[in-house]
Amino acid sequence: MKKLSSSQVRQMFLDFFKEKGHTVEPSASLIPKDDPTLLWINSGVATMKKYFDGSEVPSNPRLTSSQKSIRTNDIENVGKTARHQTLFEMLGNFSVGDYFKKEVIPWAYELLTSPKWFGWDPNNLYVTVYPDDEETKKLWLKVGIAPDHIVPAEDNFWDIGQGPSGPDSEIFYDRGEKYDDLAPDDPENYPGGENERYLEVWNIVFSQYNHTPEGTYEPLPRKNIDTGMGLERVVSIFQDAPTNFETDLFMPIIKKTEELSNGKKYGGNREEDVPFKVIADHIRAITFAIGDGALPSNEGRGYVIRRLIRRATVNGHELGINDAFLYKLVPVVGKIMQAYYPDVLEQSDYIQKIVKNEEERFNATLNDGLRLLNDIIADTKKDSKKEISGKDAFKLYDTYGFPLELTEEYAGNEGVKVDEEGFDAEMQKQQNRARNARGSKKSMKVQRDLLLDIKTPSEYVGYSQLTVDATKLDDIIADEKLVNSVTPGEGEVELIFDKTPFYAEMGGQVADTGKIYNQNGDEVAEVEDVQKAPNGQNLHTVKVTRDLKKGEQYKLVVDRSFHERVENNHTATHLLDQALRNVLGGHTQQAGSLVRPDYLRFDFTHFGRVTDDELQKVEDMVNEKIFASIPVQTVVTDQKTGKEMGAIALFDAKYGDEVRVVKIDDFSIEFCGGDHVKNTNQLGLFKIVSETGVGSGVRRIEAVTSKDAFDLLNDEERMLKEIGKTVKAPTTDETPGRVKQLQAQIKDLESRQESLETKLANQEATDIFNNVQNINGVTLIAGSLKNVNINQLRELADSWRDKHASDVLVLGTGTDDKANLLVAVSEDQVKSGIKAGDLIKSISKYINGGGGGRPNMAQAGGKNPAGIEDALEAAKAWIKERK
Repeated sequence: MKKLSSSQVRQMFLDFFKEKGHTVEPSASLIPKDDPTLLWINSGVATMKKYFDGSEVPSNPRLTSSQKSIRTNDIENVGKTARHQTLFEMLGNFSVGDYFKKEVIPWAYELLTSPKWFGWDPNNLYVTVYPDDEETKKLWLKVGIAPDHIVPAEDNFWDIGQGPSGPDSEIFYDRGEKYDDLAPDDPENYPGGENERYLEVWNIVFSQYNHTPEGTYEPLPRKNIDTGMGLERVVSIFQDAPTNFETDLFMPIIKKTEELSNGKKYGGNREEDVPFKVIADHIRAITFAIGDGALPSNEGRGYVIRRLIRRATVNGHELGINDAFLYKLVPVVGKIMQAYYPDVLEQSDYIQKIVKNEEERFNATLNDGLRLLNDIIADTKKDSKKEISGKDAFKLYDTYGFPLELTEEYAGNEGVKVDEEGFDAEMQKQQNRARNARGSKKSMKVQRDLLLDIKTPSEYVGYSQLTVDATKLDDIIADEKLVNSVTPGEGEVELIFDKTPFYAEMGGQVADTGKIYNQNGDEVAEVEDVQKAPNGQNLHTVKVTRDLKKGEQYKLVVDRSFHERVENNHTATHLLDQALRNVLGGHTQQAGSLVRPDYLRFDFTHFGRVTDDELQKVEDMVNEKIFASIPVQTVVTDQKTGKEMGAIALFDAKYGDEVRVVKIDDFSIEFCGGDHVKNTNQLGLFKIVSETGVGSGVRRIEAVTSKDAFDLLNDEERMLKEIGKTVKAPTTDETPGRVKQLQAQIKDLESRQESLETKLANQEATDIFNNVQNINGVTLIAGSLKNVNINQLRELADSWRDKHASDVLVLGTGTDDKANLLVAVSEDQVKSGIKAGDLIKSISKYINGGGGGRPNMAQAGGKNPAGIEDALEAAKAWIKERK
């Protein structure tokens, strides 16, 4: 058997089919493109659907690929079995109406057995065939497969309902007697059965029938070939690995995890190896998914990533890793996959930041959540139903971030079930509360049927004019009815004109406001809001001040100041969007916006807080474009031409056949239907007000332009002068220096105070350290101190360790409603079985808290200082039980 690396196996497969005239297709993104039926790319053929369904004709009907894929339907089995993976690579060769059985079967045999290629012993190969597929059986016999190595199998027919279908043939490799995990006469001990000896490595699908709606199978006029070979499985054969995890695709990750764990080692114990396997598997999927543009969130693909990160984090705790660690494995994944996926290592810093941010957010609540879950499980076991209530499961989800699946898995390991229906009911209640909290702001729902029937056209002319002298009032809606006239005092009224300069709220830009006049020049209505009606008309919500009649001509006047300020801020969002991409990287995408006259709000995808330096660079870049007086061009064209121009489109936006492209030199080119200035100099000035997070992976910038930016700077200057007076700085320029001076003085005073507190604590600790108790041969120092913090407890523990004062140290301190406990254990006693982490978990309940740590040092926090003395007594009892 050749000894090949995973990179060599992958390349050998692709090279073989390249020699057979195949085009090597690059591995596509895990995020499906133009396929709403898939959450992830889950197979090699998933990227070829456009060819097999006839929507696109490939330049070469022979294709081959190594496609990264994600499947999460068996996520609970990952790590517990030899071959379940969330991310895997599927090697495949495909024929779109070209070759068929008589070509693909000899090629498969050649690749597997030829010394030039895999060089496997033919005697180790077995194949399964569909019983009625005599042609496939004869071809396998012809190439050299022994008759008794051909196994008929009724399930060897690929059929997913209507559409292409056909028989398939699976290829198995006999790994030898050393992998026998079943008795020779066991009914599952055969190629295709549930066993470890016969490993399925390749499946060849002969797509030759069309499964009709009537349930019949008609021959396809153009037969296809679709094959799938799991890279991880094949590599395990070349590297004689018991499972996929002992290959070079996983072992470097496992070795790094060993380094990060609390002395845990991989191998030798299948149950204890599970956390290593889960972590190694999940970090591969997490790394590739984020590299392809997905981000952790509470829905869709983002929820999968979040769930994987949290499962891996919990498994890290099983190995004694209590801090963020997954992000440290990202470069390891990058190096393993570098030969075929160099982009992973190139994006390593970006991916690490996202993973670390998500880990730290989850770790902040994980200990409390796990403690609550353990308590719930313990209480549930007392109940004969052995089921966690939906309310408790939802609390874990809502308060501590535990996905339902994670709670189910954790509870399942303890033999406890979870009430899924109850959980769903609690989720529905929360959604109802959220809907009610949003209020009953008009959304046109009550008038939807009426508006659907209104087909009169309405033209928006606000791009070029803000006043229309004469436009016909086509429709009046009052009290949810079409009327011919309205008078003042009739409540909310909606109007549709044949043309209007009023912009309807859309794409983050707020609606215009303004006035409506009759032909005599009298004001008849005030426009308060404008929305798009279902049939595309601009629907004006107005306050009527004089009679209005259907069919008459009116003058419409937009509030110019309001509109121009909105234009300034809308153009600023385009400049800001591009500046963020330039400064932070191409991964940033617009995730929402609000353009008002007084400020703009811009949401974008990013892995963490934008630094002050980065914000300054963004702000400077936008102002640079403003001061350069760049003309803002608007081009009306079709989508294809717009994309060829380099226009950026929002990922989830839908565009019609005709689009508007807003172009600011070569700096910013975007599809946009909103209003914009004619030249960037009209913005005057751009100033960022704030940068915050609004969700996992989504940040928000609020900013102002023009006079609002000038006013902000004036306010900040006034504030700086006030601070200067307060700190007695001679001039404004000297204010920062004076503030730093005062901060240094405060820091010095705080340091002196802490030093005095430490001295007092040491004096108090002397009495405690002199009181050494002996409990069945274990020396213990235990006591409580006043007016100290957890850092000072740690310092006392260091002093205790230096003095070898006792075998075990237990200290407590509390003030008001806060309590802290610290446990330290000598190395000798750790080896004998007394571990600080176990002891702290046992006694922390007395202070209504929880905690953890290393075997030689652990700490806990709680809200019941009165329980400290009980905790100290419990520590003595705990040691006595152990000895």
